[in-house]
Amino acid sequence: MVTSLVHGRAIIRGVDAEGRPDILENGAILQRDGVILAVDDFEKLRRRGEHEVVVGSGRHVVCPGFVNGHHHVGLTPLQLGSPDLPLELWIVRRLAGRAVPPYLDTLYSAFELLASGVTTVQHLHGRAPLPVTNIVHHANEVIRAYTDLGMRVSYSYGLRDQNRIVYEADDEFVRRLPPDLAGPTREFLAEQTLDIDATLSVFKTLFAQHHGKANVAIQLAPVNLHWCSDEAIQRTVEAARTHGVPMHMHVLETALQREYARRRTGVSAVEHLRRLGALGPDMTIGHGVWATESDIELLAATQTCLCHNCSSNLRLRSGIAPINAYRRHKVVTALGIDEAGLNDDRDMLVEMRLALRLHRVPGLEEADVPTPAEILQMATSGGAATTAFKARIGQLEEGRAADLVIFDWDQVSFPYLSDDVGVVDALVQRAKSENIAYVMVGGEIVVDHGQFRRVDRAAALQELSKTLSRPETAIEQRNRKLGLGLVKYARDVYADYLSAKRGTPFYRQNASE
Repeated sequence: MVTSLVHGRAIIRGVDAEGRPDILENGAILQRDGVILAVDDFEKLRRRGEHEVVVGSGRHVVCPGFVNGHHHVGLTPLQLGSPDLPLELWIVRRLAGRAVPPYLDTLYSAFELLASGVTTVQHLHGRAPLPVTNIVHHANEVIRAYTDLGMRVSYSYGLRDQNRIVYEADDEFVRRLPPDLAGPTREFLAEQTLDIDATLSVFKTLFAQHHGKANVAIQLAPVNLHWCSDEAIQRTVEAARTHGVPMHMHVLETALQREYARRRTGVSAVEHLRRLGALGPDMTIGHGVWATESDIELLAATQTCLCHNCSSNLRLRSGIAPINAYRRHKVVTALGIDEAGLNDDRDMLVEMRLALRLHRVPGLEEADVPTPAEILQMATSGGAATTAFKARIGQLEEGRAADLVIFDWDQVSFPYLSDDVGVVDALVQRAKSENIAYVMVGGEIVVDHGQFRRVDRAAALQELSKTLSRPETAIEQRNRKLGLGLVKYARDVYADYLSAKRGTPFYRQNASE
């Protein structure tokens, strides 16, 4: 690999634990074989003469590659016909979507991610039909898409062993259905029902295939409390710690999930996970919208991480996560775009801006709301901490991976930008994907002024379009019938849930901002 010197008018090395950006003016990064050898004054590194090429110039700003800490699919649910419904109904409605080839599907969203500076993605794979060999094949097609593009991926296949459609046992739900839906639903469940051993075998197979690869890591993901028995969670934790991999779990995404946890366990979901031994720096809580102050204190005490999925929480009416409470307790926080962002795409710069603005609660104290530097931290080192790559990515310093986003500062600041506006403030609040000159992963330029160097984007999208122009298969027709037909019965389940609620008002807000 070429040894390169990356030059910028400003090198944003990272953001420290107190939210202060570390910026080197007129700096450079010397990298060889994808590893940063030095970050120092440009002229000083240039005179060393170790580089073969110079990337960037005094008109560029360099920052660490972004990490999308929570991602699922390629074509968005809306593209596949699922409108933004409340989460519990949306999950059911999504069954009606087409079966998209996993390689092309993953490429579709990966193009958008990479173009907006995302160099690492936490891919949480939801469902693939049995047998296990087919699930492993689907997983490897997802991984192949990222590696072909040159991205890093931390991959998990979600473990669920109960309540696969709604928050009650599968057999109980099927008994609610008329015969024309009950039979197809049983068929669907049979295709998706893996026991704990089978799901862990998927993890172990993938871990053995990809262990030690520079750009691929395999994690574990017990999907959510309602989808996992206590045994499933405990065995996942055991497997994760035996293999030394992190975990990612959706928790308290909606008020219904909070109530489910109370009825099942008698305590909060977070406290229950503590009792199961699941909390710790190797566990990331996805969403955490309905966490209480005591939940957040417990997450902080155990050094458990959070992934904030701002757009998703808004689109699916899940609520607004108490990010300022998480900040007060110094919970390590990542940013995730989840299924799709506010613009129905995967633009990390837009997601950063939304997260910055949404939590600006009324008041005069600056410390009460996130700063641009804190948002950048969530998108870089915060995200890195939730993946298996951890200390290898997220900051620009000697020994770390040369994963970089190089912005054209002239474009960001045109036609005028006051000198009073700091470089991080400007990037987080003004930069667009079209202002990115280069994206580098492991020292390799993978995006050059919007052009993907490794994969022909136009050809891949044309192939995807052609594939989905075919008629629906019999399975797709069945699933469409289920996705459209089961929403009514799912709504009945949750109406019963709400009518049986006792005690405090159901939609009381979470931890105070």
